[in-house]
Amino acid sequence: MFFQQTFVALGRSLPAVIAPAIISDLRFEPAWIGMYFGITALAALVVQLGCGSFIVRYGALRMSQMALVLLTIGTVLSALGTPLAFVLSAIIGGGGAALSTPASSHLLSRCSSPRYLPLVFSIKQTAVPAGLLLAGLLGPRLTEWMGWRSTMVWSGVACAVFALVLQPLRKSFDDDRVPTRSFRLSDFRSTLTAVLATPSLRALSFACLAFNGLQAVVTAYFVVYLTTLGYSLVAAGFLFSVAMAVAVPGRIVWGWLGSTYVSPRVMMAWLAFGMAGSVMVLAFSTPGWPTIAVGVVACVLSATALSWHGVLLAETAQAAPQDMRGGVTGGVLSFGQLGALALPLMYALLLDTTGSYGIGFVVCGIPALLTGIQLLRRSPGKG
Repeated sequence: MFFQQTFVALGRSLPAVIAPAIISDLRFEPAWIGMYFGITALAALVVQLGCGSFIVRYGALRMSQMALVLLTIGTVLSALGTPLAFVLSAIIGGGGAALSTPASSHLLSRCSSPRYLPLVFSIKQTAVPAGLLLAGLLGPRLTEWMGWRSTMVWSGVACAVFALVLQPLRKSFDDDRVPTRSFRLSDFRSTLTAVLATPSLRALSFACLAFNGLQAVVTAYFVVYLTTLGYSLVAAGFLFSVAMAVAVPGRIVWGWLGSTYVSPRVMMAWLAFGMAGSVMVLAFSTPGWPTIAVGVVACVLSATALSWHGVLLAETAQAAPQDMRGGVTGGVLSFGQLGALALPLMYALLLDTTGSYGIGFVVCGIPALLTGIQLLRRSPGKG
């Protein structure tokens, strides 16, 4: 599951990492990035709300393979370079990739000790910064060597190959599937009802909205923002990779603390304050700032805005009914996709109207700040 999500994170983040090359070649506006990831989030929202029945029917491992195959199709489509191709890429690739987390959560939650779920989920979720790190290291260099189109195609090929590698494991890990389970449109409503009717799940959903929205903004605009400060694409990609590397041990440490010494809810609150504060500091950086200063801010941002997943997903799995863990996880994550839809679009609008990258960072950090306050004020029982 770690490697599955690594390939998914690599494929999903690559367009943002090499965005300067795409924008230059196709003469797109920078606000295009927010629109692309907004469409991706919308597709992911729909998929995550309705994926529960498919996971139960076909198995978590099969749906993990499907995530990789659909991401392959979406990634290759983007290499065509037309507006329609990018829209289809966002829908197919983003929707397909959205299957990966609910599927892996379903599989791991039945194979792991409940006590150590925050740690197990955090280890699995380190795949996301690992994928982002690879995208930051390899994306700009491959783009300079073979062009952005070939870079996207080879990323898709890697996803397809790993989908085949997973096949021998299917019999073992999909032994709980229910072939008679069918998909119904009412699954969307039942998933939302299960999430919103439970106070603890409802609180986690709104936290996911704020956190995932800010993560989407940072992932989409960080490299482009650094190029406006005078960094080359390769230098900006390297700094991006260094920051992503911090999120790997960060997720494990937060998961360990959330499994042992600190309430997961309190842990998420302080992560919320950290991400809100660091993104607002990043907003005021200037071309005169030393690289080390920008790097420190980026690392703090990575250790918070890109490191909350394991704790939140473990809490979600704990609160969900045993036979609905995949579906309920998808329901909570669908609120995250609402954030990933709304905040990048808001950022794009602010960038288009003000011409300032900093204003967008400040505005998109406010929901995380409010979420942190809310998490500390209310107990889980009060929602």
